[in-house]
Amino acid sequence: QGSGKTTSAAKMAWWFSKKGLRPAVIQTDTFRPGAYDQAEEMCKRAEVDFYGDPDAEDPVEIAREGLEATEDADVRIVDTSGRSGLNDELVEELERIATAVDPDRNLLVLDASIGQSAKDQAEAFGDAVGIDGVVITKLDGTAKGGGALAAVDQTDSSVAFLGTGEEVKDVERFEASGFISRLLGMGDLKQLSERVERAMEETQEEEDWDPEDLMKGEFTLKDMRNQMNAMNKMGPLDQVMDMIPGLGGGIKDQLPDDAMDVTQDRLRNFEVIMDSMTDEELENPRSVGQSQIERIARGSGTDEETVRELLEQHKMMSRMMKQFQGMGDGDMQRMMKQMQGGGGGGGGGMGGMGPFGD
Repeated sequence: QGSGKTTSAAKMAWWFSKKGLRPAVIQTDTFRPGAYDQAEEMCKRAEVDFYGDPDAEDPVEIAREGLEATEDADVRIVDTSGRSGLNDELVEELERIATAVDPDRNLLVLDASIGQSAKDQAEAFGDAVGIDGVVITKLDGTAKGGGALAAVDQTDSSVAFLGTGEEVKDVERFEASGFISRLLGMGDLKQLSERVERAMEETQEEEDWDPEDLMKGEFTLKDMRNQMNAMNKMGPLDQVMDMIPGLGGGIKDQLPDDAMDVTQDRLRNFEVIMDSMTDEELENPRSVGQSQIERIARGSGTDEETVRELLEQHKMMSRMMKQFQGMGDGDMQRMMKQMQGGGGGGGGGMGGMGPFGD
């Protein structure tokens, strides 16, 4: 209980939906108050099918009815009750649900900070229904998941997914090389590139924006706003930094405690400022003079200095884009190789390590 099991069910469903499948979550937890409401809310955020019955008392009956109600789904994830420790009542409940559902995979969800008690929990869970994989949650904190990894070893299973934050999209398939690389502060370029690609795709869908247009013509404030939207979709900045070779681990730890919050607050202020600008000003930032700066600051509830910071940031990014536009394909490829070469093995290609393959 409290390991993030219900959240993980919705996260995994979201992950499967991004692979082109139709997932559904079946909530059978009748022990914890609020479990139904939490699962329903998380599945709404994940935009996946959900079944539960807040008035029912028998989790096995809920599971059976849920299977019938979600028979059109490609993947059905049954979220069961959790406890701080496995007792006879819960073991019996798990066994009854497993008999009714006949699952293809049984996953144990463990908090990254669980410690050595993970072995006992994993052994008891494995004896009851068997373990095909472990989901390690809350890896966005200081815990590195050592106890959970010990549980994986104890049960001779594998790591299925990693929970890296509170949002439904903060979930990753486990890749041994990238996981170890991040533990050592060496980054994970593969996960970073996947996040970038996903964020760009979502931004293109929402904004009708093609990032390839950045390599042609003028770089406007509208382009800058779309880039910022894509960055926001990649997740918290500290997570993104962990994936960039050379920026995770020690360097990040040297920053002030509030550095990430300050940076994200600044980006939010920039967005509010751009929302207060006219289309002409967004398309042609050079036209923004002192009177417009005063008006934009008043309209956005910020100050003139922050508006000027945004305009200066745009100028710097515009110059950078012009440099990229002057590069040939060979120059770009060489630059990417140099960036990846500093990764210290952060990318890696050990896919399919868990019970779900790629």
